[in-house]
Amino acid sequence: MLDLVIDQRRRDIGGFEVGRVLPFARRRMVGPFIFFDHLGPMRFPQGIARTVDVRPHPHIGLATVTYLFDGEIMHRDSVGSEQAILPGEVNWMIAGRGITHSERFERARAQGGDVHGIQSWVALPLEHEATAPAFTHYERATLPALDEGSVFMRLLAGTAFGLRSSVTTHSPLFYLHWALPAGATVQLPSEYPERAAYVVSGAVEVDGHRYGAGRMLLYAPRLEAQLTATEPSIVMGLGGEPVGERFIEWNFVASSRERIEQAKADWRARRMKLPDKDDAEFVPLPPDPPPGGQPL
Repeated sequence: MLDLVIDQRRRDIGGFEVGRVLPFARRRMVGPFIFFDHLGPMRFPQGIARTVDVRPHPHIGLATVTYLFDGEIMHRDSVGSEQAILPGEVNWMIAGRGITHSERFERARAQGGDVHGIQSWVALPLEHEATAPAFTHYERATLPALDEGSVFMRLLAGTAFGLRSSVTTHSPLFYLHWALPAGATVQLPSEYPERAAYVVSGAVEVDGHRYGAGRMLLYAPRLEAQLTATEPSIVMGLGGEPVGERFIEWNFVASSRERIEQAKADWRARRMKLPDKDDAEFVPLPPDPPPGGQPL
């Protein structure tokens, strides 16, 4: 049974569009997941301008993961990491008390090519909001997977179906990637109070209703959470235990507005370290949102 269906909203983030799903006015979080963007699919021509890159910018109070189905993104951050993000891998960045990073389309600039993926943020629980920043790369072969005939599932983070990912997380959650043939029926893990499925491509059916790509399906707590692919489909499953109310402004997530204001002041005053190999430019702090908050 579904509680809510969220349609992606297209957003131009400077040279390309993303489909924004979370936060949403009627549902800001699913478990600890507070941000969810669908990147692409898109094709970049060889020689694309550097203006499409995501220049160095800050985060606090969250962990990020950019998961790719196609293409490559170069990640650099202020703890010294430089890592090409490739399809099927997990690059888990813990912002904690503060980190800065960039994401650049260097391979596409040199060769041209497709880019397609999901960017999500996980809010950290109160006791870990100010943890030390860190970045860890997990190759595809190290992530647990189930391959049952024509149904494939890769567990990116957390625990589900008796599997446990080696990705370091700070609260109970699951995050998975399904590749489903037409007619396949799967269920989301039953042990989590908040669960959702996002249709990346193809279409699925739930309770007799069809849902196509770009839609997030939020299931009622503790009830059966099932879907059936009506055509070959890619679906992301996500959810977990709630971590409590969070404020989100620009790239900052925190349990208090005061912590966000401090982060804004630090970024404005250039007190946050930039990536060692990518410190020639940065994204300026945007103007304060209007009363009532940023539009979702």
